[in-house]
Amino acid sequence: MSEPFSVPVTVRGYETDVQGHLNQAVYLNYAEHTRWSLLRAAGISQAELIGRGVGPVALETTIRYRRELIAGDEVQVTCAFAWSEGKTFRIEQTIRKADGTVAAEITAVGGLMDLEQRRLAPEPRKILEELATDPSVFGF
Repeated sequence: MSEPFSVPVTVRGYETDVQGHLNQAVYLNYAEHTRWSLLRAAGISQAELIGRGVGPVALETTIRYRRELIAGDEVQVTCAFAWSEGKTFRIEQTIRKADGTVAAEITAVGGLMDLEQRRLAPEPRKILEELATDPSVFGF
């Protein structure tokens, strides 16, 4: 199996809290940034999703904090989709320090919302595969 998609991120000072470690909400920003980067790497833009009448939605997110991150830390944020039948999919993400230490594990359940009906679209994998110019980043 190939390595999961990842992007580098540097923890910025303004993202830290009074204890000097990364604010808990920022982990979600890093995860979201990586998911959108994966979509761009697949060749899918926000405009194309809207043109198709769908938009990604988060249905559930769990974060397991393992080690603190402080300003200046260089991390890699991974993103791997786990596909199943139905209207939802899982996204597994890891935030890893430069030395390999896992700082956080993020698991999410997502779907594609039909923007007209305001309900989850059936077969999100098929929709993304059709839109992608490089579907391999999704693990197809």
